[in-house]
Amino acid sequence: MLKMQKSTRKTVSTYALVIVAFVVVQGLAMSGNISATLRGQLVPICAYVVMAISLNLTVGVLGELSLGHASFMSVGAFSGVVACISLQNMIAFGPVRLVVGMVIGALCAGIAGFLIGVPVLRLNGDYLAIVTLAFGEIIKNLITCLCVGVDSRGLRFSFLTSADALKLEEGGRVIINGPMGIAGIPKLSTFTTGFVLVLVTLFIVMNLVKSRSGRAIMAIRDNRIAAESVGIPITKYKLMAFVTSAALAGAAGTLYAMNFSTIVATKFNFNTSILILVYVVLGGLGNIRGSVIAATVITILPEMLRGFNDYRMLVYAIVLIIVMLTTNNARFKTILSRLIPSKKATGEGRQP
Repeated sequence: MLKMQKSTRKTVSTYALVIVAFVVVQGLAMSGNISATLRGQLVPICAYVVMAISLNLTVGVLGELSLGHASFMSVGAFSGVVACISLQNMIAFGPVRLVVGMVIGALCAGIAGFLIGVPVLRLNGDYLAIVTLAFGEIIKNLITCLCVGVDSRGLRFSFLTSADALKLEEGGRVIINGPMGIAGIPKLSTFTTGFVLVLVTLFIVMNLVKSRSGRAIMAIRDNRIAAESVGIPITKYKLMAFVTSAALAGAAGTLYAMNFSTIVATKFNFNTSILILVYVVLGGLGNIRGSVIAATVITILPEMLRGFNDYRMLVYAIVLIIVMLTTNNARFKTILSRLIPSKKATGEGRQP
């Protein structure tokens, strides 16, 4: 009973943290007390928070290391932008078109996650990490070679690097132009939309973790052989977590892409996957609230240090190292537990 109450308090505090942060930032933005640089980072912060939460589902809850999470973000980004531009004449209202684009981006990324997960999730450890990294590079190169256009006949596709191969009718538009990516994207993403997506992501992931399926996923993480011996279908639950993570990353990709006028496939490379993994590790494996805080702080930190132009990346690296050392140091945790005594130690919640 006490464990359930603690879990409920933790969930409520996570939602409260996100809502309070949104209200505070909105208030600062409306009063003009927020810089233009930080205002431009609000949507990317929301996208990275969703990415960190979704990757934590794979790395922290499922216990599998994935190094190609940015590839699902790229699938969602490009498919969502193509959908938003193609539906421009059918759906004039921007927010609705953005929601439709995010749904399509999530579906496409979920399908990609399923196709990749079926062979990949039969591997474990370093082998799985290497294969997901390889799939991430494959998807990036496929998108780089892809040309997509739209005309009165609908969408036209070509894997040639020249947009002339699409043979569009007069008045048609090239959407994806090979390695040049997509230009002229309508900026439909807003901080409010990003906030809603973060809440939806929290709702999906937290309810999945607390469900029967979530307990089965964590049982697989803790001891795969024991879980399989009691009849838990390993592949089914691993695929469930992986596809859910990929779909959420796809929605975040659409949100991220619709905040810029131009995107290219090289933006979603190996470095982006590592950056998202850093958010998860710093926030704590399996700690959803930690992922939210880490993604926000690490995204803002380089801009806050821009005044120290010559040393900001050095300070940034030092901060990351200090956080890693302190959060994984048993002595530091012992000192922290003495400074902040637990309820059990203080006698709160003790049965009469």
